[in-house]
Amino acid sequence: MRARDVMSAPVLTVRPGTPVKRAAELLAGKGYTALPVVDEDDRLVGVVTEADVLRDRFPTDPRFRTDADDADRPLPATVAEVMTTPAVAMSAGTDAAVLARVMIADRRRCVPIVDGSRLVGVVTRRDLVRVLARPDNEVATDLRRRLALIGGPGRWTVRVAGGTAEITDRYDEAADRHVAKVLAEAVPGVVHANVHSEPENAV
Repeated sequence: MRARDVMSAPVLTVRPGTPVKRAAELLAGKGYTALPVVDEDDRLVGVVTEADVLRDRFPTDPRFRTDADDADRPLPATVAEVMTTPAVAMSAGTDAAVLARVMIADRRRCVPIVDGSRLVGVVTRRDLVRVLARPDNEVATDLRRRLALIGGPGRWTVRVAGGTAEITDRYDEAADRHVAKVLAEAVPGVVHANVHSEPENAV
């Protein structure tokens, strides 16, 4: 499974010149945790997160203010002044397992997906969780359709439970079973695949 299989597209974006206030409105209104920042050619130049728009936006209570609070400092007005740059992005062909590991290890909630430098989508933790929550019967139907390309629809028996696919091959061809496993593990919602031949055909 690749990033292109799970990413959300099209993507809500902002420009470097977008006011911070507007970015905050979009984040709050859409329930997002981050927004990609793109230039006029849709090239990714940064990411603006909830933390970015929150920073220094709440004045310290005057009763507790110290000289270090620098109350007269001008606030950043545009996204360009608060965004995280350069943005960490991945290609559409990135393995979903790699995406998940990076998001967990780096505590990222959103990873922009690019084709070259052009933004084509985003993958969020919610996107990955949505894949895991896909109903088993829907996953099995998708898997049967893909396996029908190898030997026809009657060759394979498919059962999916808890995201684990159990596939039985009517024939005993190791090369085809390997291909079937690769196809199965590319289906959104499959967390593991086991491929067997029918007992009477097994060596």
